[in-house]
Amino acid sequence: MALQPLHDRIVVEAAAKEEKTAGGIILPDTAQEKPLKGTVIATGPGKRLDSGKLAPIGVNVGDVVLYGKYSGTEVSVDGKDYIILRADDILAVLEGALAGAGK
Repeated sequence: MALQPLHDRIVVEAAAKEEKTAGGIILPDTAQEKPLKGTVIATGPGKRLDSGKLAPIGVNVGDVVLYGKYSGTEVSVDGKDYIILRADDILAVLEGALAGAGK
C-alpha cells in the first residue's frame, strides 16, 4: 500500500453507503448517511509511551471496525477514498456475522 500510517494511526476503507433501507426503499444521495464501519487497510507501529516502549494497536489489518461519526481525516489515494483514524477513535471491532452484514 502506498499509504503507511505513523504512530497510533490506522487507515480504514469505509464500507459502501447504504442505498436502500431494510424495507427496500431507495435512498437519494442527500439522505444517505456517512458509513460508520470500515475495513482496516494498514496500521502504524503504535503509540510511544513515556517509558519509551511502544503500546501496540488493538486492531489488525483486515478487521472490520466501527468508528465515530466525525472521527478521522478523509483522504483519497490513487482514486480510492480512505479514512485515517487514531487508535482511540475505534469504538469496536466487529466479529463473525456482524462484520459481514452491510459490507
